[in-house]
Formats: sequence, structure tokens, C-alpha cells
Amino acid sequence: MSSTPSPAAGLPAELQRRLGVPDAVMIGLGSMIGAGIFASLAPAARAAGSGLLLGLALAAVVAYCNATSSARLAALYPASGGTCVYGRERLGEFWGYLAGWAFVVGKTASCAAMALTVGTYVWPGQAHAVAVAAVVALTAVNYAGVQKSALLTRIIVAVVLAVLAAVVVTSLSSGAVDAARLDIGTDATAGGVLQAAGLLFFAFAGYARIATLGEEIRDPARTIPRAIPIALGITLVVYTLVAVSVLLVLGPGGLAAADAPLTEAARAAGADWLVPVVRVGAAVAALGSLLALILGVSRTTLAMARDHHLPHALAAVHPRFQVPHRAELLVGAVVAIAAATTDVRGAIGFSSFGVLAYYAIANASAWTLTPAEGRPARAIPVVGLTGCLVLAFALPLPSVVIGAAVLLIGAAAYATLRVTTHRQ
Repeated sequence: MSSTPSPAAGLPAELQRRLGVPDAVMIGLGSMIGAGIFASLAPAARAAGSGLLLGLALAAVVAYCNATSSARLAALYPASGGTCVYGRERLGEFWGYLAGWAFVVGKTASCAAMALTVGTYVWPGQAHAVAVAAVVALTAVNYAGVQKSALLTRIIVAVVLAVLAAVVVTSLSSGAVDAARLDIGTDATAGGVLQAAGLLFFAFAGYARIATLGEEIRDPARTIPRAIPIALGITLVVYTLVAVSVLLVLGPGGLAAADAPLTEAARAAGADWLVPVVRVGAAVAALGSLLALILGVSRTTLAMARDHHLPHALAAVHPRFQVPHRAELLVGAVVAIAAATTDVRGAIGFSSFGVLAYYAIANASAWTLTPAEGRPARAIPVVGLTGCLVLAFALPLPSVVIGAAVLLIGAAAYATLRVTTHRQ
């Protein structure tokens, strides 16, 4: 996969290295602390029951291994593209392609999950209609060349953190708290905890954004390995506080039954005034994530089309707006259909499958590093690769079947393109 945009697109051949550790950490937080925590707790509670916090811990361990492997690879290959580049350079062209394919399909499902989160919190009775409207609106925004700025990212992170802090403080200080709700009961099974971890992984997946900015970070060999663990650690603390506070007031059963869990937690804590604040916070977080995701998926689609890994017609760049307009329209259409026909749990499960496959390739790539190349401790890529595969196949069966089928379709498309190219 091409590591940089071509000059023909009206973009520089090389990007400027402007970002230090604080900038990189903020970008990681902006990618992780978003709507994922608003959306993934309830499906995870349905899977794990009282073992929800065990699932969160397991997801964090796998995320740490993935982040460490990605950080070492990004320091060695400070180019845009992330695992698409690492897989190609360390394992071969097919694995780089498959990483890109898994990223595109996984993040397309993430778009649908974010759109449905907007609908669930803004207008629960018309969640699908609101989700489709959000996708159409943001696709139009991206088509016009309007991108989410660094300032907007900081504003969204601040809003989301303020809302989450309000939920935590209100829940913990209310009379609805019952410490017994944190006890792990017989309803928590190994399979349920693994499935919950796979679903909760959805809320951690944004740290790769730091690695994909390799061309824009100053001294990437030092900055990336420092920024990724810091961003991941802050995110884990925030998620743990939110999960614990919501469990204390709702319990595993109440959390599992909630369509909009943080709203229900505010109600259970007797803070009805906080309900509209949570709705607005969730909508802002989800819309910000959706805008960035549509932007990222369309650009990855553009890169794959330029390399003829997808139909080359998708590589077109609009002469006026300087955006990959065909890729954006295709991505928007697919996401709108998914948002209209799936539920949040299904979208999160399918997204997690694709993203876990992406990180499995990252860990396999990290395993091939030598000590001189900054290889992490051997256990890290082993645990990361094993964890990714176990969590991917522990997801709800429809997510596994559809996810595996889509990856096989991608592999078959690659083989077909290779055969066709060799014959020409």
C-alpha cells in the first residue's frame, strides 16, 4: 500500500513533522475517549453479566500488547499507513493488503455503530432514521472538504470527559450505590467474559491513530512509544471509573437492559437534570468519531484503489474539493445501509472482528523484529496475537461468520487481481 498520498492529488509528497508527545497523546485520546464507552458497555454486560470488569481488564491487556507492538513498528516505519505498511514490509504484500482490507471493513462497521449511537441517545424511538441522517450529513460535509480540525478534537475530548466525569461523580455520590453489584456471580462464564472483552475492545481501538501519523510526528522513534502507552493508560482509567460507577447504580442486569446506559445511570442516580447533558455529550462524541472515521476509511480506500487493491475508479480526486469523492460516496452509502439494517451490538461485533484481525497482523509483524530494530519482549506480540484471535472468535456468532466471510472475500479478490495482473 502506498505510504503517502501522491502529489497528483494536490498533496505534498512528504508530511511535516510537527507533533510532539502531548500532541500525539491528545490525538490518541481523541480517537479512543469518544462514543465507544457510551455504546459498548451494555452489549458487553449482556455477554459477561457480573464479569463485565474482567472483560474490561482483558480487553485492556490485549490493547496494551497491540499498542506496544504498533509503537515499535511505527518507530521503525514512520510512514502513514500503519499495519498496512508493517504487514507488507515484514510479512509480505498480501498481509499488508489484508490489514488494509480488515481496517476498511472494520472501521466501516464502526461508522455504523457511531451513527446508531447518535440515534440511540438523541431519539431512541427513531434511532435508525437518525443514524442514516447523520451519515448522509457528515458524508456531505466530508465531500465538501471540511475535516475535523485539531482544535475541534480537543473541544470534543473536553466535552466528553466533562460528561463522563459528571456521570461518575453523580453516580458515586448518589444513594443508589450498592457495592454488592460489583460482586462476580455464577452468571459470569469464561465465554461470556471473552465475548465482552471483544466487544469492549471496540472502545480502545483508536490508539492506532498515533501510529498512522508516523510522518507527522517529531522524533517518532521516541515519541510514538511514549505517547501510545500514556494515551492508553489514561483511557483505561477513565473507562474503569465509568464502568464501576454505572455498575454500582444499575447493576449488571440493569446495565445489560439499557439501550443508552449512561442516561439510565443518571436517572437511577436521581439526576434527571443530567439526562439531556449525557444525550448531548454522547451525540457530540459519536458525531465527532463518525466524521473522523468516514474521513479515515475513505482515505484508506483511496490508497488501496491507487495500488489497484480496490477498483481503480475509486482513486479519483475531485478537481475542486480535492477529496476522494467516489470513495467517500461509496463509504457513505455502505455505512448508511448498515446503519439502517443493523443494531449497535451487531455493528460493534463486526467492527471488533475486523479491527482485531488488523492488530493480529500487527503483532505477527512485531514478532519478526530483531533486538536491533527495537523488538518488544517476546511475550508481548505472542499475547497480542493470541488475544486478538481468541477475542475475535469469541464474539457473537453472526459477527464471526460475517467477519470471516468478508475477510475471505478480500483474500479471494486479492488472488483474483494477482492472477489477472500476471496474465496481462
